[in-house]
Amino acid sequence: MIPGVRGIVVVALVLAVAGCASLRTQEQRTTEGPMAEDIWTMKVLVANGREPNFDERRRWDNAMEQKIGQYLRQNPDSANSVDVSTFRFVRQVSVGQTSDQVLILLGPPITRVTDVAEIEKLARQYWPSVKENEPTEAWTYPSGWRIYLKDKTVVDITQYAIRP
Repeated sequence: MIPGVRGIVVVALVLAVAGCASLRTQEQRTTEGPMAEDIWTMKVLVANGREPNFDERRRWDNAMEQKIGQYLRQNPDSANSVDVSTFRFVRQVSVGQTSDQVLILLGPPITRVTDVAEIEKLARQYWPSVKENEPTEAWTYPSGWRIYLKDKTVVDITQYAIRP
């Protein structure tokens, strides 16, 4: 093979493999889900076609701090829990949080599913593990996040998203 052609073929193969790898699926089961700021930023991006500016972030941050503070004052058991920092400071959904905490952090879900067959479809390959927690409801959020609840408590979290 001619040396110059060989280099072009190698570069073409590398680009083809990189192109295929860039359309990967992200699928995971986790104990810590989306962060409030990420979901909020995505909602602003979709609504306005741009990321939030400094003032919008500051207002959102102040409003979030007020909502979290009010919730913790009204629910002292949550304020004294071991993982309160995940809720208050990291602002991330995690297993064990209440549905009220999820609503404060992420806002209302895109969809709420209560049918077991539909919950199974959302859980995909993780259904055998998710099923052990006996979820009665699943909430979906952007980026493929699924929050599974039982008696208003987060019992599992999965994500299924196609990354560009």
